[in-house]
Amino acid sequence: MFNYWFDGLSALAAIVAALIPRALRETQPKSVSNMSLAVNIVRGAVTWIFLVGIVGLPYWIVMIPLHDLLLGDELRRQLAHSPALWFTFGSLAAGHFWKAFQSGYDAMPDKELKQRVRWDVYLLVLRAMAMFIMAAHGLAFILVPLMALLLSYLEIWPERALGAVFGDASRLYEYDPDNPASSRRRH
Repeated sequence: MFNYWFDGLSALAAIVAALIPRALRETQPKSVSNMSLAVNIVRGAVTWIFLVGIVGLPYWIVMIPLHDLLLGDELRRQLAHSPALWFTFGSLAAGHFWKAFQSGYDAMPDKELKQRVRWDVYLLVLRAMAMFIMAAHGLAFILVPLMALLLSYLEIWPERALGAVFGDASRLYEYDPDNPASSRRRH
């Protein structure tokens, strides 16, 4: 169960990290173009921590019903005594960061960026919501097989899952996909 939780949270953290350089560049005033690299790194790190805390809120909420599974003594003991697990989870996180930085978020046009980021983040939020709902309703004893089925569904038919919850998945870049006038209003 920890693997599903960590996988989702690290993927979300990687997407946020890939967006930070663009956000810092676009929000920096033109008059302060000589800001030092160290100041930009600190600004980026603080922004990243804040955003992972906020955007990752569904993953933090999952810890409420799954506290014993995600932070239990057995898990801590396994992590403390197994360098292979550290390597596995480190590789998993590194893979997510590599994929996020290779996705090209930094160079995408705004409309495409909004669509892609919302698509990726919404799927991760759906994963966390499903974990919470299953665990809160006493399904923790079969959570791993249910999550495997759900993750398979999200990978095979992401448009269906997004469309069922958020409306037209091809128009996530719009503020309100159900209202065609919303995209014209915002531009």
